[in-house]
Amino acid sequence: MRFILLSFSLLFCLSARAQMFPHGEEFTRQDTLRGTITPERAWWDLQHYHLEVKVDPDTKSLSGKNTVKYKVLEDANRMQIDLQAPMQLTKAEQDGTELEIEHDGDAHFITLLSDQPVGEEKELVLTFSGTPVEAIRPPWDGGLTWQKDSNGLPFIANSNQGIGASIWWPNKDHGYDEPDQGVLMSVTVPENLMDVSNGRLIGTDHDKAAKTKTYHWEVKNPINNYGININVGDYVYFGEKYKGEKGELDMDYYVLRENLKKAKKQFEDAPKMMKAFEHWFGPYPFYEDSYKLVEAPYLGMEHQSSVTYGNAYANGYLGRDLSGTGWGMKFDFIIIHESGHEWFANNITYRDVADMWIHESFTAYSENLFLDYFYGKEASKEYVLGTRMAISNDSPIIGTYNVNSEGSSDMYYKGANMLHTIRQIVNDDEKWRSILRGLNEEFYHKTVATRQVESYISQKAGINLSPIFNQYLRDIRIPIFSYNLKDGELFYRWENVVVGFEMPVKIYVDGKELDLKPTQRWQQIAIPQEDAKISVDENYYVGTLNISGD
Repeated sequence: MRFILLSFSLLFCLSARAQMFPHGEEFTRQDTLRGTITPERAWWDLQHYHLEVKVDPDTKSLSGKNTVKYKVLEDANRMQIDLQAPMQLTKAEQDGTELEIEHDGDAHFITLLSDQPVGEEKELVLTFSGTPVEAIRPPWDGGLTWQKDSNGLPFIANSNQGIGASIWWPNKDHGYDEPDQGVLMSVTVPENLMDVSNGRLIGTDHDKAAKTKTYHWEVKNPINNYGININVGDYVYFGEKYKGEKGELDMDYYVLRENLKKAKKQFEDAPKMMKAFEHWFGPYPFYEDSYKLVEAPYLGMEHQSSVTYGNAYANGYLGRDLSGTGWGMKFDFIIIHESGHEWFANNITYRDVADMWIHESFTAYSENLFLDYFYGKEASKEYVLGTRMAISNDSPIIGTYNVNSEGSSDMYYKGANMLHTIRQIVNDDEKWRSILRGLNEEFYHKTVATRQVESYISQKAGINLSPIFNQYLRDIRIPIFSYNLKDGELFYRWENVVVGFEMPVKIYVDGKELDLKPTQRWQQIAIPQEDAKISVDENYYVGTLNISGD
């Protein structure tokens, strides 16, 4: 997910990005209902959605049904379904019987009358309609975008990572539970338009009397709610076959008719992305569902197997280099970044949005790994160090749990620099690569919590990295390497750190490399040169303080 506009300063827009999950100064009951695994959610395991939705561009409205298949885990019969106003949940049915719905803001509680035997699969049919919230600044504030292309035809899409999928369709709107058996989407649009959604197109129905077409898209893999999307427009198609680590991968591209020529040139970055990221992260996680780039009327989002694109067919981020080094102009930012989320966000998904860094830190880091693969380690280093200018250190990267609250926007480039620092600590690029690939294998198609990711990296690195994660994820301070040269001795320690912080670091003494293991206690080492020049390897995201004042 991205967080700035071309016409705004980086600092302003980073602050705007921090409001993706808006709430007041105090959390409300609605925040808790949305962000907690409530008892009305915990007893059933989501298996499959069949989302049927009709899109009416004239009235900017949606209507349809969602058939929810679930597995009963515990003895219970009261279910929470989420749908945000002004959309309305008008009916709930099970086994042919209409059920009573208790509305509590955007949470809707349904008492089921049929037996709910533990271990069995059941279905619930939800009927909905309304005019969903319209996105003002998509994708940052979220909602539906209703635009027109240069020919005056409707150009429509959703973007709702922060505000939630329940902004436009009824579902179990919490990150911890994904439909194990995937999703079937049946999207009805005016007959002169096309819908492009997740997965593969398995059929199209044409109702000539109603002058509509219904596009049926099937996702076979688990998918996070916010990754489910509709894209409606006058699309044309082109594609290619990519020979990847798991065989032949369909790479499909849908763009507005007017942009076909530009897209065929710009989308050459897509197979390059796939080559670099399969190298670093392992096989693309959704071969069964294909990979797609779909033009959208906003900047872009990581919708699973249906990555949306609106970067004006230009390199950089809307023509800008976010690192200020020049390396950011070597690739199309949206193609690289949003596709990186296929591994970190769509394959490995946070259970709670407080852990959104798992999505954004690794994916921001993927930008410099793309450069590493094609341009070398020095280019990678310069880029990630350049992004430090975007770091605010205003609040912790990890947010507040169970209230649908993300942490600081520093989850992007502070998180990327944390990972770059850990790469230095591991000090073995093949081992580091095996850790990144191992994460995507260990947590393949799973929802995870921060501690699981932390533990895995520490275990595979053979290093206790907990103090480092605590420092960079849960604290706003940057470690300071404090030192003093006196009487042929270098005295050094870490300051400005959490209790128990330890981190090895590489320094240079008159240009000569030296590996140290500072703690919060003063240590010393003989340095014969009285006026030696001391510097810390800039690959470590730390500060330096010479307390002697020299």
